[in-house]
Amino acid sequence: MYSSRRQFLAQAGSGCGLLALAALLEQQGLLSSEARAESDVRINPMAPRAGHFPAKAKSVIWLFMNGGPSQVDTWDYKPELDKRDGQELQGFDKNTGFFTDQVGPLMKSPFKFAQHGKSATWVSEIFPKMAEHVDDMAFIYSCFTKTNNHSPALFEINTGMSRMGFPCMGAWVTYGLGSENQNLPGFITMYDTLGRGLPKGHAQNWGTGFLPGVFQGTALNAQGAPINNLYRRADMTDQQQLAQLDLLRRLNKHQPQAHEADLAARIESFELAYRMQMAAPAALDVGVEPAHIRELYGLDNPKCAHFAKQVLTARRLVERGVRFVQIYSGGMENERSWDGHANIAQNHTQFAGETDIPIAALLRDLKQRGLLESTLIIWNGEFGRLPIVQKGGTGRDHNPHAFTTWLAGGGVRGGAHYGQTDELGHKAVVDRVSINDLHATILHLLGIDHEKLTYRYNGRDFRLTDVAGRVVQEVVA
Repeated sequence: MYSSRRQFLAQAGSGCGLLALAALLEQQGLLSSEARAESDVRINPMAPRAGHFPAKAKSVIWLFMNGGPSQVDTWDYKPELDKRDGQELQGFDKNTGFFTDQVGPLMKSPFKFAQHGKSATWVSEIFPKMAEHVDDMAFIYSCFTKTNNHSPALFEINTGMSRMGFPCMGAWVTYGLGSENQNLPGFITMYDTLGRGLPKGHAQNWGTGFLPGVFQGTALNAQGAPINNLYRRADMTDQQQLAQLDLLRRLNKHQPQAHEADLAARIESFELAYRMQMAAPAALDVGVEPAHIRELYGLDNPKCAHFAKQVLTARRLVERGVRFVQIYSGGMENERSWDGHANIAQNHTQFAGETDIPIAALLRDLKQRGLLESTLIIWNGEFGRLPIVQKGGTGRDHNPHAFTTWLAGGGVRGGAHYGQTDELGHKAVVDRVSINDLHATILHLLGIDHEKLTYRYNGRDFRLTDVAGRVVQEVVA
């Protein structure tokens, strides 16, 4: 409502003028695609939008091995480490790892390695099922990060910054591309369901920072109902709930324009919750899958059933148009995650056993459904581990200087091997790939130019890759 005729004319006149200007700019080809996209975002933040260029990948499933898997015990085979087992690592900086007073000698991998596929990829014996799919994977052996501590490392690999308060990659992707399914969140995350806790940093890992809250990841609960308050009260009818939403919409139209964006986002969240009441239960019900699919993923295997359910859920979500799904393997710290300080053999055998069958099943299932071409799969952790033993046990300390990432599916060149660590797996030395580079590559596979995906905040245009980042074209098909 307007308090005066003058206020009505002022606002109406401005609106007409802007409409006329927009029409003229459009006719002259001067209204940029970025401006149109920005307008679309304001109208419906999660509306599907085209990227900067055509791309095969339409959705992402990020398999995050929380705690820092050891590259030299998984994918980065180092025979020199076998030869020099027990020797001191000359010139080693004791401040590299987290426990500076527990530096031991070099330790060979407790696992055997063998080559697999046409790509002759070296794989640890702890991944017998994933080894069958190496020709669909592109390996980047030379990733590195800036920190040796879990929380900042998790922030960096998720947001590009090693401090909290910045949008994560899932938020950036949904901000840039929206989501194909308007009845489900565009970005969903899943964490440990065995009571081992959330990753360090908790919800900051899937937060939006300064981006609008609508792009935040929706975390599925570890126990009980996957989403809180998903079902309406038994004494409320569908018509009554719709009437409530309509009342909210009409009331909020009378609020000052300064709060328009926040109110629109809040209304959208209520309306999404209503739509989810029908769509989410069906999407999350893995029990309707045929017996052979449940067996393929390992739902009947006590060792991996919990992770299998999450991975199968991820497939069901991207199948329905959800843009970004992230799954954390492992909980809070140390032996409750891939953080194998005490006994690397025991730790990695356990967590590989929880993830190997489900991840291999995901790759096989997506491929047979024709979805692998449009789904980008990412596997990595927040950093790697040192090639030396941590004193007092048979484990390894954190290593920010080297870790392995593999990509598969949407636009990835299967069987590619990129970058190298030194002969002991201590540091990335050939074609080093930073977190900014990794993010730029992932965005590129989704059709996004990482330098153009920006958001203005506090007078500056921010982006996921900050002021750095290059696309690793060698892993792009």
